[in-house]
Amino acid sequence: MKRSGILNRHLAGALAELGHGDTVLVCDAGMPIPAGPRVVDLAFRAGVPAFAEVLDGLLDELVVEGATAAREIRGANPEASALLDARFPALALIPHERLKELTAGARLVVRTGEARPYANVLLRCGVFF
Repeated sequence: MKRSGILNRHLAGALAELGHGDTVLVCDAGMPIPAGPRVVDLAFRAGVPAFAEVLDGLLDELVVEGATAAREIRGANPEASALLDARFPALALIPHERLKELTAGARLVVRTGEARPYANVLLRCGVFF
């Protein structure tokens, strides 16, 4: 058994399969998930695990070359907005409806237990070299 890092075998396996340019949606429990992308649902109960915990764990494992979130996050969820701004200085903001459309093209969706609006971010994978 692994001693550290991501222990969830479904998530660890899905991350190992990602390549340059693939996208990963980290989303709250309320985000509609279309058929198509692989989904790892970590939601246990409302707020568990938190969006910030899952995002930080993924950032320990992934190289991310870009991130996109819904512009509505600015007014509706200032805490998540500040978190994303701190992690991604060049965060792209688009309408929430467009973010939902882009979800269909994601390679992986990681669903958290977050129960606050717009706690969603689409990550574009980079390479480690």
